[in-house]
Amino acid sequence: MSDTQQTFYYLSVALAIGLLIGLERGWKERKAEEGARVAGVRTYGLTGLLGGGSALLAERFGPLTMGLAFVGLALMFTAAYVVNLHRGNDVGITSLVAGLLTFILGALAAIGEVAIAAASAVVTTLLLSYKPLLHRWVSALEASELRAGIKLLLISVVLLPILPNQGYGPWNALNPYAIWWMVVLIAAISFVGYFAIKIGGARRGAVFTGLFSGLASSTALTLHFSRISRRDAALAPILAMGILLACGTMFPRMVLVASLLNPHLFRLLVVPALVMALLSYLPVLFYWRASSHKKTDAVAPIKNPLELKTALSFGLLLMLVMLLGKALQSWFGEAGVLALAAASGVADVDAITLSLARMSQHDLTLRIAVSGIVIAAAINNLIKGGMATFIGGRPMGLRVGLPLLGSAISGLASVWLWVL
Repeated sequence: MSDTQQTFYYLSVALAIGLLIGLERGWKERKAEEGARVAGVRTYGLTGLLGGGSALLAERFGPLTMGLAFVGLALMFTAAYVVNLHRGNDVGITSLVAGLLTFILGALAAIGEVAIAAASAVVTTLLLSYKPLLHRWVSALEASELRAGIKLLLISVVLLPILPNQGYGPWNALNPYAIWWMVVLIAAISFVGYFAIKIGGARRGAVFTGLFSGLASSTALTLHFSRISRRDAALAPILAMGILLACGTMFPRMVLVASLLNPHLFRLLVVPALVMALLSYLPVLFYWRASSHKKTDAVAPIKNPLELKTALSFGLLLMLVMLLGKALQSWFGEAGVLALAAASGVADVDAITLSLARMSQHDLTLRIAVSGIVIAAAINNLIKGGMATFIGGRPMGLRVGLPLLGSAISGLASVWLWVL
């Protein structure tokens, strides 16, 4: 492609960006009288083209050219806005900002950042078109929910990146970044679960949160839902369904993680994982049918959008497990791999799955690696069943603990029959 063809291409993209945003603005204000709008489809298209042309001129005559063009455009849009305001037409400032953004995106396209400019234009158009929905969300947002969201951003976006990602203490077992990441994960699950239940109702919300948490941390979800069921026993069947969904989803994730590191593990690991997943999922069908006859959405909603205290407590527990796992490895060496797997399964399965999958590439047999992974998963099931029983009470223990116990026993039996 010659330089002239490339220039035409860039300017065409700049024009298309302006027309896309202008199309949305024009449709939104289609009922307004002629002259009662700040800008229409043609104006936005020309604004995108103006941004592209200014960027090309800036490459030859310096950045001041583009700066002056942008200031001139801003003054023109502002004047049009003021004139409409004096006529009694409150058109809002959104169209003015959209016009200035169209200029910037057109300039980005002209300097070769076509993908970024086009993607930004699509997102801008979607954002502009979803005004009624966004306003409804803001209107429905409570003060406690807003504060919870800010706290979640604080512990994740602000605090997490500054923590050191290395080991400290005995055997370098304590990793501040890994521990705080678990705290963030648990807090995020409680936050997502709160809005899932609020928006979709208790029944659908528990299903969504269970599937989401199975891809992140089923242990964290078990802790969170068990605490809720103790406060509100009427939610126990639905929360049990969410816990079992999360626990069942953990096994396909476990196979995927291990197989990505060592594809040879798939053949041995898939059968125990499939058995454990099915025994976790099957009771969910029964609970779903049973809950369909109950008015579960009328149950009192969860009051706390962010279980931060629970997340911090679980972080402390993870610290203890990290220390215990490193101690066993130090005391027993390679012979302590299975003991380490059992100890690691108390809090998390992913860490030991990754470790054993890596070790199976060089220093560990596939059978020992698969056995360790399944042992960790079985212990994790038992811990979650006990957690549901002691925290959620006897009804939750029967609904969650018994299926997870059966899943753990069946998984270990399948390892004995299929792997060893």
